[in-house]
Amino acid sequence: MLEVKSLTKRFGGLVAVNGVDFQLEGGEVVGLLGPNGSGKSTVMNLISGALQRSSGEVWLGGARIDGLPAQRIARKGVARTFQLVRLAPSLTVRENVLISLAFGPEPIWGRVAEARADAALERVGLASMATAHVPDLNYIDQKRVELARAIATGPRVLLLDEWMAGLNPTELKTAIALIASLRESGTTILLVEHIMEAVRALCPRCIVMRAGERIADGPTAEVLADPQVIAAYLGGAAHV
Repeated sequence: MLEVKSLTKRFGGLVAVNGVDFQLEGGEVVGLLGPNGSGKSTVMNLISGALQRSSGEVWLGGARIDGLPAQRIARKGVARTFQLVRLAPSLTVRENVLISLAFGPEPIWGRVAEARADAALERVGLASMATAHVPDLNYIDQKRVELARAIATGPRVLLLDEWMAGLNPTELKTAIALIASLRESGTTILLVEHIMEAVRALCPRCIVMRAGERIADGPTAEVLADPQVIAAYLGGAAHV
């Protein structure tokens, strides 16, 4: 479904992503791990078109998408969330979701779009808050709106960039259950996350980066027990 080949991004003399390779099969949920500054979010930005690569290739369903602008990549079926929630505060919850439907693989408007938006809000547990405005929502509900906006388009690949960051334990359990429901529906997900409880619960496979390079890729239990991963990311065996 998604293949990254020798992906590289330079910012002047800094190499943020250095020759990264991996692929995701349809329906896989894969964790993309690594310490802060390892290049995870940059990889997400390169896949989604928020940044242009210095070299390398990105393929989606057998078609090359690197070099395309973000809006064209979105139309091809790549949706994402961001580390910091990016919503339109002056719009209602439903209107925030409706915006995405004009830019998805099959752009829709009007009553059809409203029905699709309401279905996405129902799926994330916000059906009763469709007419609320973003500033009136708490943090987890704002994250739910962003997720509803991403899934409403029916993406082929969903990129979740630290979507569970900042949640309290109760909110985290709710978030894990929500992402698990997407996994069960067959959505292909690449998930950047620091919360190991969520990674273990959701990701049968993990990729780990350090200093812009991939250092591990395999079953989650094996990857998290890898001494190189522990040294680079987890900080010691007590965290495994």
